Amino acid sequence: TFTVEEAVETIGFGRFHIMLFLIMGSTGVAEAMEIMLIAVVSPLIRCEWQLQDWQVALVTTMVFFGYMVFSIVLGLLADRYGRWKILLLSFLWAAYFSLLTSFAPSYIWFVFLRAMVGGGVSGHAQGREENKQIIAMSSCSKSFLSLGKVFWLAGSLLIIGLASVVNPTIGWRWLIRIASIPGILLILVFKFIPESARYNVSTGNTAAALATLQRIASINGAAMPEGQLREPAKQRRGRFKDLIHPKYLRTTLQIWIIW
Repeated sequence: TFTVEEAVETIGFGRFHIMLFLIMGSTGVAEAMEIMLIAVVSPLIRCEWQLQDWQVALVTTMVFFGYMVFSIVLGLLADRYGRWKILLLSFLWAAYFSLLTSFAPSYIWFVFLRAMVGGGVSGHAQGREENKQIIAMSSCSKSFLSLGKVFWLAGSLLIIGLASVVNPTIGWRWLIRIASIPGILLILVFKFIPESARYNVSTGNTAAALATLQRIASINGAAMPEGQLREPAKQRRGRFKDLIHPKYLRTTLQIWIIW
């Protein structure tokens, strides 16, 4: 018998991991563009709607408030219904509300819609972190993950470059519409991303997990390990109070403080 981790290690690093890395890394580009967008749009909406300093600051605050609240909700839903479904939902959600923001008739609507965008963007992490773990299971690829930070930087530079051209010409509303394009394009390639084999195993769906592993092996041109996939299903998945369990409390607090 073999486990998911042993299967991934046997299959090894290959074309599948590179394609997965590029797709999931691109979510960092889309996420950075949506988050950094406020910095390059705020001066314009301040003038258009005659906003005070605290009103401008509130826009950014509400984006991250939406991110905070929905990251908890979407995390719990991802544990229950699967990473792939929540990742797709979050991209549809973020793209939809981002486009709506470009038609915001007032400041109040703008703040509300950007908070919704923050909520959608928070779901990107549910799939990205899971697939980073899949890549990291292959020992020869662990250093490869350090390149992932380049995608966030690329997204930040891209939105700033676009703003310098778009804002003075066709306006901030068109900048928002253009910034939503990467997220929409990523939705089209989601069929390539499989549901996490680890998630399928945790729910007792061994057949689906095995199909995913066989697909990875086929794309990499590698062989599956001999034997049968055997791994017990988890009785409990994704309870928030587990984060504050004495066993994990120190780690939880450290992560929260770092973030």
